[in-house]
Amino acid sequence: MNIRTVILGAGAAGLMAAAHAGGDTLIVDHARAPGEKIRISGGGRCNFTNLNVDPERFLGENPHFHKSAIARYTQWDFIDLVDHYGIAWHEKTLGQLFCDGKATQIVSMLRQEAEKAGATLALQTALQTLRHDGAQFHLSLEKDGQRHDVQCQNLVVATGGKSIPKMGATGMAYDIARQFGLRVTPTRPGLVPLTFDQRFAPLSGTALPVRATAGRTSFDEALLFTHRGLSGPAVLQISSYWQEGTELTLNLVPGQDIAQTLRAARRQHGRRSLTTELALLLPARLVAFLEGTLGLKGNLGDLSDRAIDALSAALTHWRLRPTGTEGYRTAEVTLGGVATDGLDSKTMACKTLPQLYFIGEAVDVTGWLGGYNFQWAWASGYVCGQDIARSA
Repeated sequence: MNIRTVILGAGAAGLMAAAHAGGDTLIVDHARAPGEKIRISGGGRCNFTNLNVDPERFLGENPHFHKSAIARYTQWDFIDLVDHYGIAWHEKTLGQLFCDGKATQIVSMLRQEAEKAGATLALQTALQTLRHDGAQFHLSLEKDGQRHDVQCQNLVVATGGKSIPKMGATGMAYDIARQFGLRVTPTRPGLVPLTFDQRFAPLSGTALPVRATAGRTSFDEALLFTHRGLSGPAVLQISSYWQEGTELTLNLVPGQDIAQTLRAARRQHGRRSLTTELALLLPARLVAFLEGTLGLKGNLGDLSDRAIDALSAALTHWRLRPTGTEGYRTAEVTLGGVATDGLDSKTMACKTLPQLYFIGEAVDVTGWLGGYNFQWAWASGYVCGQDIARSA
C-alpha cells in the first residue's frame, strides 16, 4: 500500500500532526484506543495546557530549540480549539487548565480533527521493520497476526518516551533515530516521585506547602509524604532538576521568618511547649516525626536565640538525599531523547532526511508539570503537520 504520510503514535503529538498534515495520512498505534496518556492525565480531566507557558519552563540540551514551535502554536490557539468544540474547562493553580468533564473529550476532539483532515487510524497495529530506499520509507506492519507492507513519502515518529511502560511505552523513537543517524541524549524519568527507603512511611498521606530546591532551581508547591518517599507537585517539579546522588533541600515554612515567629511566641507564650507551637505551623504528624529527628523538647521560654536560629535553619534547609526515583513506572515524562541538533526547530524534520520527523515527548524537550508537556505536543505536532501540508 502506498500512502503519503505515516504517523507512528496516536498520542497527543501524533493526533495533532495528523490534524494538520492533510489527507492520505495513516496513524499507526499498537494500543486499543488513541490518546491513552491524554485519557489518564490530570486525574482523568486532562491538564491540557497552561495560561503561563514560558520558554524558560522547558528543559533540554538546547534551551532554545522549542521556542519556535511554542511561539507559532500557543496555548491560546489550543484554547480556541477547545472552545470551538464546546469543551468546558477551568483554571486551577498556577495557570493549569483542566476539562470540567472527562479527558476523553480532548481525545475525541483531536480524533475528529484528524479525520476531517483525511487521516485514517490503524490501532492494535505494530511496526515490525522500517527502512528507507532513498526515495520512500518501507514499513512492515503487523495486525492480528497478518503482515501489511506500506510505503510512504513522509514518516512522523510520535511514539513518546519510556514513561509509564504498562501503557506500552518503549524506546522505539530512539531506536528509529539511531537507525537514521540521529543522536539520542541520555534519558531518565522526569516529573516523578523520589524514594527514601521507607524513611517517611510513618508520615504517609501527610501534605504541606514547601519550597523544594535542587541546585539553583526551586519550586514553591505542595509536598506529599508517601510510604516510599516524597511526592506532590513540588517534588515532581524538582525531580526533573535533581541529579542522582545529590541532595535535595526543603523549606518546610516557605514565606515565613520562622525565627522571628518563634521569638515572638517565646515572649507571649513562654510556657507553651515547642512542639505545641510548631504544630500551629506544621502538620502534627510531621512535628512528631521531627521531634525525634531534631531533638525538639522543652518550652519556648527555654529556647535561647542560638537554639531558635539553629531550629530555623533546620526547618528551612532540611537537607535530604533521595535513594532514587520511582522510575518510568510512575514518571509523567521522559527527560532527554532525540537530540535536537539533528532536527529543524521550525519543522521538526530531520536535517539529513527532511521527510523524517520527530515530535512530542520523543524529542529532548521536557516541560514543567502543569500542562507544559501537552503544549509541547500540540506545538511540535502542529509545525510538523504544517510542513508536511506545505510540501504536498
